[in-house]
Parts: sequence; structure tokens; C-alpha cells
Amino acid sequence: MKTFIKFIIISTLSLIIFFQNSFSSEKIKIGLIVPTSGEYAQLGNSIIKSVILAINKIGDPRIEIVPKDTKSNPIDSLRVSYELYNQGIRIVIGPVFNESTKYLDEIKDMTFLSLTNKIYGNPPNVISAGVNAISQINTINKFRKIKKLERTIFLIPKTGYKNEIDLAIHKTNIKLKDKFYYDSDPTMLTAQIEKLTRYSQRKKNLQDEIQKLENSLTPNKKKIDNLKKKDTLGGINFDSVIIADFDESLKSVATSLLYTDVSSKRISYITLNQWFDKSLLKDNSLHPIYFPSINKKNYDLFLKNYNNFYQSKPNQISFLSYDLVGLVYYLIYKNNYKISNNIFYKKNKFKGKIGIFEINKNVITHQLNFYSVENNRFKKIF
Repeated sequence: MKTFIKFIIISTLSLIIFFQNSFSSEKIKIGLIVPTSGEYAQLGNSIIKSVILAINKIGDPRIEIVPKDTKSNPIDSLRVSYELYNQGIRIVIGPVFNESTKYLDEIKDMTFLSLTNKIYGNPPNVISAGVNAISQINTINKFRKIKKLERTIFLIPKTGYKNEIDLAIHKTNIKLKDKFYYDSDPTMLTAQIEKLTRYSQRKKNLQDEIQKLENSLTPNKKKIDNLKKKDTLGGINFDSVIIADFDESLKSVATSLLYTDVSSKRISYITLNQWFDKSLLKDNSLHPIYFPSINKKNYDLFLKNYNNFYQSKPNQISFLSYDLVGLVYYLIYKNNYKISNNIFYKKNKFKGKIGIFEINKNVITHQLNFYSVENNRFKKIF
């Protein structure tokens, strides 16, 4: 009897050890589809390097990233995705560009964490993991409540990004005074901003007031002189603008507002994520200007770490790919190391370097920080 019991115990222990060894050696395979050849090869390789940093940080030897080259086009994105599918991979980080997701709904039981921030028109199995407009507008709304801004105009360029912004406005239910669509062409922009700000009428108000005082029986010279130092006279019917633009186009819109005597001292200039564009620090006349963004402190540390390893600068999207490896690993861990598409459906949160990822019903949004550009520096508001 004792021999039989001993046999059972040894057999049970052997089975436990066997399953533990099998479990520990089982690979957690994650696909990675990015351009590693062609025009955007440098971007793709930067993403791969960041993913390697993330794997090293996690330190679990079971993680295996399987990269494939999309060549930045939808046909090759679909082709390499089928290759990953045939290897048993069901979760993929990538592709980078929204256009490359075009045919991916053909592989319905495969989930793609696209690095793009675009949410408009994505296939059902593609989750936009970038810092999308919904996350940014939610953060802007938080700032508006703090500053008690209730009459905001949303300025939107007539570009392909227009649909993205309109969808985000609808999804967030942000209360606006108005939406205004403008042309990116500088020759048309100024006239459109003049109309928006009632510049001609306010200019005329000033001229009329000066003339009225000059024609009075007892002209107030001091008051007249003060008025002549002004550009316009009269209030404006909004307290803030959100400018959905970037780089030189953003500066053109802000400069046009300044030209029409609607400076950032009178209203709040707010824009979208600028990735801490240092050229904004030079335009003092536009300060302060506010924007939502990622955690700057963590971003600076990432840049330093990346440069120490590779002696080069990473692309901004690389920072996102670094976090996505951690996000996928965390969700798989929460699911008892079972790889399933459902892990992105359950309500969950993940604290990454960018900020807090919120996952719910195959949608990812971000809890972002908020910054101002003033006094030649980026200042954290919250």
C-alpha cells in the first residue's frame, strides 16, 4: 500500500513538473508588422528597436516578437498578416499607417493594434492604439472645466483629418459654441479668420469711435490717443479656440488670430498633441498656447535610454510601440497567459510610459497630461 501511495505521489509530482516546464517554455508570440524597407524603413526599424527595449525591460523569455515588413502598403500588410496567422499568431502590433489596415478585416479572428491615431473608418478587428483625437479632446475638456471656458470655437482644417475630428467631437459630446472649417492656403486663411473674428466690424467700431470723439465739442485728446494705439474696438463672442493643426499650419492660424487682434492674452489658444515641438518655444507672441500630450518626463527618459542603446534618436511612434508590448503582455498575464482576442474587449486599465491606457470593447483611449507653452518652456498643467 505504501509503495502504491509513493508511486501516486511521484507520478503526481512528475505531472506537475511536466506541466510547469511545458507552461514555462510555451512562447507568447506577438506579431509586429511595420515597414522595414522602402521610404519608411527608418521608422519601422526604430519601432523594432523600441520593441526590443520593451522586451528587455519585461524580462520574460517566453515573449517572442515576430516582425514582418509591410512595405507601407495594404497588400503587403495583408500578405504578411496571413503569414503570421499561419504561425498561430493572433495578436499583432501594427501596421503603422491607417491606409495599411485597408484589407485586414479579411482575417477576422486576428486583432491588430494599429500604431496610427486615426479612428475613422478602421476595420472592426483593428484597434487604434495611437493618441487619438477622442483622448485629446477629453483632456482638453478637463482643462476647459478648470478654466471655466464655456464659449469655445473648434477650428478644423479642410483636410483628410477633418472626418477624424468630427467623429471625435461626436464621440466626446464636447459642448462648443461653434465649429469653423478653414482652408490651409494662407492666402484664403486670413480672410476666413477675419470673418470669424468680425475683424472688419471691430475695426470700423474703432474708427467710428475715434471720429466721434474728434468731432465732439470737447475732444478728449488722451482718450483719442489711447484709442489710436488699438487695432480694433469691441468684444469677441468666444473665450477660447481649439486649433486642430500642426507645425507651420498651426502657426499660420495662430498668427492670423493675432493679426485680427484676438491674441492669446484675450482668449485661450488650445491645440492638439504637439509632441513638444521646440519651434513653438520661439513664437513668444503666441504664448501661452495649450495642448494635451503624453507624459513628458517619461518621454525624455525614453529618448535618453534609446540613445544610450542605439546612439540615435527614435521616432515618436517608437515610444508608443514600447508601451504596446507591455500592454499586450499585461493583458495576457491578466488572462492567465492565454492569448485571446477577448482581452481587448474587457474593461481594463494599463499604466504605460505614455500615460494610462483605458481598454473597453476593443477601443483604446489614453488619459493624457496637459501642458502650456510659455516663458520659453513646456509647463505641465496637470
